[in-house]
Amino acid sequence: MTIEFPPVEAPSESARLEAVARHAALTKPVGSLGRLEDLGAWVAACQGQCPPHPFTRPRVIVFAGDHGVARHGVSAYPSEVTGQMVANFLTGGAAVNVLANVAGATVRVVDVAVDSDTAVGDDKVRRGSGSIDREDALTQEEAERAIELGRRLADDEVDGGADLLIAGDMGIGNTTPAAVLVAALTGTEPVAAVGRGTGVDDNGWMRKTAAIRDALRRARPHTGDPVRLLAVASGADIAAMAGFLAQAAVRRTPVVLDGVVSGAAAVVAEELAPGAREWWVAGHRSAEPSHAIALGHLGLEPLLDFGMRLGEGSGAVAALPLVVMATRVLAEMATFDGAGVTGPA
Repeated sequence: MTIEFPPVEAPSESARLEAVARHAALTKPVGSLGRLEDLGAWVAACQGQCPPHPFTRPRVIVFAGDHGVARHGVSAYPSEVTGQMVANFLTGGAAVNVLANVAGATVRVVDVAVDSDTAVGDDKVRRGSGSIDREDALTQEEAERAIELGRRLADDEVDGGADLLIAGDMGIGNTTPAAVLVAALTGTEPVAAVGRGTGVDDNGWMRKTAAIRDALRRARPHTGDPVRLLAVASGADIAAMAGFLAQAAVRRTPVVLDGVVSGAAAVVAEELAPGAREWWVAGHRSAEPSHAIALGHLGLEPLLDFGMRLGEGSGAVAALPLVVMATRVLAEMATFDGAGVTGPA
């Protein structure tokens, strides 16, 4: 199987310019809403119209998978938590469920590579992924299947009416492959990319740094081939997320990115489908060091910086109300002429 994405069409520049002009006519000083104005213009560009229409079906897709490297002391939690958290998502008990309920989004969880049986395992590519510090995460065929799964999930959501997407993650140990992918594609040294993930102590941090160093040696020869890089150094969940993000851009659907895992997937997705980054906004900046590196590489400025590092899509969902506000300001605020308010001299 050859993985190819069609060319990504850029968001509408004419709609963006219309939005900028409309902001100048609304009953406020130009620029007084700061980045909300830029955010609204981005939404208008993505929708290809100004004023943009309010979002009606924001969707969070949580990609769940286990990682073999977690067996080697890089996480504060055991791998069985991944499957347990899948069940927690399904009963609405996770942080992202609560945040999504408040923000007006719905949550879907997909078992891509959980190393146990779950109620949502129909799309499982494999049980767990290889320990990337000493073996490939996936076979080439598994990496391709995972990317195609992500592509299909994006199509399913858009065809089902989703008009804004968020990719969340659940996988003990997943910040280790995320750091490797970001470091490999940005030329970053391991010690600058490693974070504490779920909260490892100093010894765990040293083990994690060594694992990232060893995995990076294996990954760097493949930076020119994103599919092979995913096979060597990611996991089926992250590979599926990369395919999802790339296909969302192909389908002209805006995405709010979450933390370090979705950031790593986005860095690879931009390699798979150049120009996809124009369809994404960074919901927040994670406390994980490699996330800031990924956002800098993609040229994205985060909406929030709350020190969050949970994953699940939680940071992106926390930022979703800002995207909604920015959209509705353009759609619902009165103009100077319409409100009978004297404009600037």
